[in-house]
Amino acid sequence: MEKRIFTPLTDETIESLKAGDRVLLTGYIYTARDAAHKRMVEALNRGEAPPFDMKGQVIYYVGPTPPKPGQVIGSAGPTTAIRMDKYVEPLLKLGLKGMIGKGYRSQLVKDLLIKYKAVYFAAVGGVAVLLSKSIKSSEVIAYEDLGTEAIRRLYVEDFPVIVANDIYGGDVFEEGRKKFAQIDP
Repeated sequence: MEKRIFTPLTDETIESLKAGDRVLLTGYIYTARDAAHKRMVEALNRGEAPPFDMKGQVIYYVGPTPPKPGQVIGSAGPTTAIRMDKYVEPLLKLGLKGMIGKGYRSQLVKDLLIKYKAVYFAAVGGVAVLLSKSIKSSEVIAYEDLGTEAIRRLYVEDFPVIVANDIYGGDVFEEGRKKFAQIDP
């Protein structure tokens, strides 16, 4: 069974999610990869405001390809999340509630998710064209000079993700490894 949730995320929504839950996400989310994260955190360190209000928001680690004629967005598959780990805490402090990427997160980020009441969603890599079909609008809102890594505001409908890390310490990647290790050859 899939859970339908909407952005901006609330503490109540976050508390209802457990690692392994399949989720269909609807609402506005924001894109950012390595270069955008670095720039945002450097700006925060200088006392500048972020390019959007983080409270309750979700960041999707993606650098979409340019759209073809008639498309809202090009291919929009997740990038490896662990590359953003060093930038996570300043954004969580501002109220960020969710992140979407592929692959596992460091123990530091898993601990920060518990501390700041946020979740990490995994999106399936390799199905970028299918994921882009859930994206209904896309607009660049910051760092246009970064090209595909600019920050975009996306409107998504029933965007499919899995709760990889929850506020209770749940981790689908660790649970999967443990299950695999128990299989008799």
